[in-house]
Amino acid sequence: MSELPPCPKCNSPYVYEDGALLICPECAHEWTPGAEGVQDDDTLVVKDSVGNILSDGDDVTVIKDLKVKGSSSIVKVGTKVKGIRLVGGDHDIDCKMPGIGQMGLKSEFVKKS
Repeated sequence: MSELPPCPKCNSPYVYEDGALLICPECAHEWTPGAEGVQDDDTLVVKDSVGNILSDGDDVTVIKDLKVKGSSSIVKVGTKVKGIRLVGGDHDIDCKMPGIGQMGLKSEFVKKS
């Protein structure tokens, strides 16, 4: 049996595996071993489609036509989005799209302007 690393948040040795994730039962922290999505100081690192690091307030350009869930609208390639906000989760960018309003984007579909 391989030795699992302690929890990076609370340093608990009681870590267990659940599929590809490691989970701490004491603080409920979940992480992927060797993941670079979060630095040691819990700062969120989000990269765009070409590997540029994004930060709050950056301007990005959409690189693929995207359907808007729950609507018949489409976000076209080349749409510029100003003043993004980074959040954790599946859709890691919150922004206001011109003509659509508030929505979440995945960083893999944008390029830093």
